[in-house]
Amino acid sequence: MSDSCCGTVAVEIEQFATPQQATSGQTGDLPVAVIGAGPVGLAAAAHLTERGIDFLVLEAGEQIAASLAQWGHVRVFSPYRYNIDAAARRLLEADGWTAPVSDWLPTGAELIDDYLAPLAKLFGDRVRLGARVSAISRLGYDRVRTAGREQAPFLIRLDDGTELQARAVIDASGTYTSPNVLGASGLPAHGENDVSVDHALPDVLGADRDHYEGRRVLVVGAGHSAATTLLALAELENTPITWAIRAGNATRTYGGGDADALPARGALGTRLRAHVESGRIQLLPGFFTHRVNATGQGVEVVSRDPSGQEQAVIVDRIVSATGYRPDHSIAAELRLDLDPVLGSPRALAPLIDPNQHSCGTVPAHGVDALAHPEPGYYAVGVKSYGRAPTFLMATGYEQVRSIVAAIAGDWEAARDVQLDLPETGVCSSSLVEEQEQRVGLATGISGGLLSTPLPLATVSAESGGSCCG
Repeated sequence: MSDSCCGTVAVEIEQFATPQQATSGQTGDLPVAVIGAGPVGLAAAAHLTERGIDFLVLEAGEQIAASLAQWGHVRVFSPYRYNIDAAARRLLEADGWTAPVSDWLPTGAELIDDYLAPLAKLFGDRVRLGARVSAISRLGYDRVRTAGREQAPFLIRLDDGTELQARAVIDASGTYTSPNVLGASGLPAHGENDVSVDHALPDVLGADRDHYEGRRVLVVGAGHSAATTLLALAELENTPITWAIRAGNATRTYGGGDADALPARGALGTRLRAHVESGRIQLLPGFFTHRVNATGQGVEVVSRDPSGQEQAVIVDRIVSATGYRPDHSIAAELRLDLDPVLGSPRALAPLIDPNQHSCGTVPAHGVDALAHPEPGYYAVGVKSYGRAPTFLMATGYEQVRSIVAAIAGDWEAARDVQLDLPETGVCSSSLVEEQEQRVGLATGISGGLLSTPLPLATVSAESGGSCCG
């Protein structure tokens, strides 16, 4: 019997044992389900392989790292030495693989071709493509039922109706398919869904060039995705560029400049600042997107700041680079403890708070910071960071190393978390300039970012910087 606010109501709770519970230890014989075959998901598979734990990688796309492939033309800020997981390296080198040059700044496509594709090949049919997860639960248990819950296997349902069972779930599905809205208050701008708004990081100088060249383009957002797109647009002739940000100035986007420990990241901000100061890019600070209207002259984008003051710009194309947010809907029947601000695991939130940290100052963390009240379920990688833009691949690799050690019962290794990240600090390197002349800097642009050199702007290390792509 149960006393509810509406009176005494009889509630029957069904008690039964699943076949997995009936035989002691049988749940432990099930595979670990890894959701997502991107860098962090495949790193989890590598650590599971080394631990001798069976697994199945479920990738929603029709190729490995399908989300990463969407921005394959973009060159990342961190060199290969930060982008290759240690367990993955050991497995690949045992198979005769030769690692790329450690200081090379790869494009997304190079990461896939030179590292992730060879890694996935080692796992054979344990990597399943076109397998989109629609829901995760416990076999025989909704979120309310408790008795015996921890012994029940996870039940994973795919879009095609297939159902799988797993002993644990490592969710590395990322956030690329759930971008933030264009509107400034976390709500869609009025009319946002009635006009064409482009996703962050379009291939401006490649496949998407015809969409932008000669058009008036507005880029909304203050992160490195916005900066990367702006620098690519600046290469197009007769293309007016407007950059809208909510902040009063772009200091955070400009970052650490020459003092950045990731030289590509620092040079990106330095060159963007030079374009703004030269007038090539028109900066609109204090822009709070409120309304979007299709007109005969183009798309009118209207800002309304908190005081009610409005300003407007008319453009032909809009690129929304406002960041991403996690979608936890597939885990709605699991017991998650999420931070109410970031949407990350509650224990992780203070370690990654973008108001306090850049990606280089996030402390090492592992299974304890990523655990939920649902034992055996872990969201990892950029999804674990919620709305915080402070993620680096190396952070995700340490996450899954720690989690897999915990799944294996090696708690000493699971809690021995260590991380060597590139902080914003004093660092000098000629690598960036050399590589820019060969293949382009942080954008994948052939031949370099600029046809003529721009003067370097001085940006103090104290100006800080946001993160990481």
